[in-house]
Amino acid sequence: MRMGNAMQVDLVVRGGTVVDGTGAAARRADVAVAGDRIVAVEPGWEGTATRTIDADGRVVTPGFVDIHTHLDAQIAWDHVGTSSCWHGITSAVLGNCGVTFAPVRDGGAPFLAEMMESVEDIPRHAILEGMPWTWRTYGEYLGWIDTLPKGFNIGGMVGHCAVRVAAMGERSLDEAPASADDLAAMCELVDEAIGSGALGFSTSRTFLHKVPDGRPVPGTFAAVEELYAIADVLGRHGRGVFESASRLGERDTDGYPNTRAELAWMGEVSRRSGRPVSFGLTQSYRRPDLYRRVVDFAKEENALGAVVRPQTTARGVGILWSLDNRTPFDLNPSWRALGELSPAERLAVIRDPQRRSALVAEAETRPLPIDATGIYVLGPGEARYDLDPARSLAAEAARRGVSVAEAFLALADETDGAVVLNYPALNQSLDAVQEMLDDPVVTLGLADAGAHVGQIMDSSQPTFFLTYWVRERQRWTIEEAVRRLTSDTADLFGLAGRGRLVPGAYADVNVIDFEGLHLPIPEYARDFPGGAGRYVQRGGGYDATIVNGQVFMEHGEHTGAFAGRTLRSGASS
Repeated sequence: MRMGNAMQVDLVVRGGTVVDGTGAAARRADVAVAGDRIVAVEPGWEGTATRTIDADGRVVTPGFVDIHTHLDAQIAWDHVGTSSCWHGITSAVLGNCGVTFAPVRDGGAPFLAEMMESVEDIPRHAILEGMPWTWRTYGEYLGWIDTLPKGFNIGGMVGHCAVRVAAMGERSLDEAPASADDLAAMCELVDEAIGSGALGFSTSRTFLHKVPDGRPVPGTFAAVEELYAIADVLGRHGRGVFESASRLGERDTDGYPNTRAELAWMGEVSRRSGRPVSFGLTQSYRRPDLYRRVVDFAKEENALGAVVRPQTTARGVGILWSLDNRTPFDLNPSWRALGELSPAERLAVIRDPQRRSALVAEAETRPLPIDATGIYVLGPGEARYDLDPARSLAAEAARRGVSVAEAFLALADETDGAVVLNYPALNQSLDAVQEMLDDPVVTLGLADAGAHVGQIMDSSQPTFFLTYWVRERQRWTIEEAVRRLTSDTADLFGLAGRGRLVPGAYADVNVIDFEGLHLPIPEYARDFPGGAGRYVQRGGGYDATIVNGQVFMEHGEHTGAFAGRTLRSGASS
């Protein structure tokens, strides 16, 4: 709307340092928003607005796009999307690793819920209690997402596990190849999903993913011909990502011939479909050179015309331990029994000298299954993920002159039970993380928001990336870091109009106090359906997060706005 010669808009973010998501140099500018769109990004914009946000001294970025989440169930009861909402996320992709809740046969919900619990540590009873299960096809599932209040934008891929079960029933778990009729049924289901707006197709190949009875999930043993047939469906639609939880280094020998074959089918999927392929990649000391070889294999496939993008995290994938949930000493019965007590009761036990001594003595009879030099104390106060040896549990015990069990109990006592330990099971070297992220073929993802809720809390990845790698280490420029968090991920998943602050784009915006960004330690909450617990982690320094033109979060608090939309492939919203 124009009033005289000046434009009247709904919102203007004035005087901030705009980092627009393209990688271009930061500049001082105003961002004007009308409805759900950005209408101007320019210095000294001349116009008036219903609301003005003063961004002087602040960094203004596009909203962050998280391409690897498992919020599939949580969105049913947590419409704000915690903890992602506290870390600048404005768009999230569900349906990773092949495990999804659609398509589903009549009576098939319990199996899909049990499989999600087994693979992603999301409690089965919370899934079954918290979701209505009113859909059968993937399109109907997206229709249900349409009806939900959404703090931020939500889209999803259709999962191989659900597709195989819907098409094949119990036979979906067999190692025998799918029949021609099975392939036709699966392709029909995937065709319906992509046609209805699924952002792609995901599969699980790793032997680590199992159903509750211990068998690998459906699709683990799928022949490459099955994968190619499904890829052809994406190719016919001309849209969608093919994502895989891949079999990297598993049951492999020196030279990694099986891993090379894994990258070969991914390359062929991309070339024949014309669609990008993405898969998770992490470093581990068990296979210290594997990540480098995988990156090289991906580049070889890309040189032949594929688009294969490994994705990794910005920090270690950390298993968390605390007095509120599991501890490293839970192989011992008395320690395990602590988990059955209330927080106040647990503190009373560890503050009783006799009972505390008994816990320590019991722990010392059974060595920890991992080296305490690789377990880190996250607090107190700010959470540190820098893997500093001086912050290990072993170093803390040495400083105190006590055992590691006594050191943990002392920390728990001193912090009223708030201390959290972190064991990076993957990406155990930040030098390796830096090396992977230095390579433009690698994208930033794998934060697993909504998954492994009693084990990890990695959805705070954007805040760590900006505070540690950009502000503290100055390893990447803020322009490159923001590009990695926004346009790079949005473009990979074909999210048109997202990931950039440019006129015409959707008004997904973060206003950030860059120097004030910080990460408090995770907390354990029991706020899932049925009182199930999970780790949550807030973030500080986000003045405002705007979704589709409406202020969604302000100084860490929800404003009441639910302007998020369902993200569909082939659409601009």
